[in-house]
Amino acid sequence: MNIGKQFKEGLLTQNPVLVQMLGLCSTMAITTSIMNGLGMGVSVLIILTASNVVISAIRKIVPDKIRIAMFIVVIAGFVTCVDLLLQAFVPAIAESLGVFIPLIVVNCIILGRAEAFSYKNGIGASFFDGVFQGLGYTAVLLAMCFIRELLGAGTLAGFRIIPEQFPVGILTLPVGGFLVLGCLIAAMQWALSKSKEGK
Repeated sequence: MNIGKQFKEGLLTQNPVLVQMLGLCSTMAITTSIMNGLGMGVSVLIILTASNVVISAIRKIVPDKIRIAMFIVVIAGFVTCVDLLLQAFVPAIAESLGVFIPLIVVNCIILGRAEAFSYKNGIGASFFDGVFQGLGYTAVLLAMCFIRELLGAGTLAGFRIIPEQFPVGILTLPVGGFLVLGCLIAAMQWALSKSKEGK
C-alpha cells in the first residue's frame, strides 16, 4: 500500500472526472453553486469510502458471479443513509441536489472503484482509495462551481461578488457545464502530457 501514490492518483493522474471521465452527468448538472458542489462532493466521498471498505471486507466470501449485484446493494445502503442524513440535517442542500443523491447508486465512480480497486485489494488500501478518489472528485466539483457561480452568476456561496451586469449567464446553463468541464479536462491532459515529457 503506497499512500503517496494513491493520493497522487486520486487528485491528479487518475482523477475520476478529468482523467477517467467518470460521473460526468452529476458533475455538469449540480455545479452551479459552491454549496451544491460541496454537498455532492462530501456525499460521494463518504459513500465511496464506506462502500470501498465494506466491499473489500466481504470480497472473499462473495461469489464472483454476483459481485455487481453485491456492489449495488452495498452502495445503495450507504446512499440511503447519506440521503436521509442530508434530508434531516441540511434539507436545503438535499432539496437543491434533488434526484442526484439517489442516483449516486449508479454513479460510475463508485461502481468503477468497487470493480477496479476494492474488490481486488485489502481494507486499508481500499479506504485510502475511496478517500483520495472522493477528494479528487470533490476538487473538480468545487473548481467547476467556483468558475460557473462566480463568472456565470457573479456570486460565491450566495454573496454578490461581481455586479449584476457583468456575469456571463451562459455559464450557469447546461452548455456552460460542458464548456467549463471541457476546459478543465484539456488543462489536466496538457499538464499530464507535460509532466510525462519532463520525465
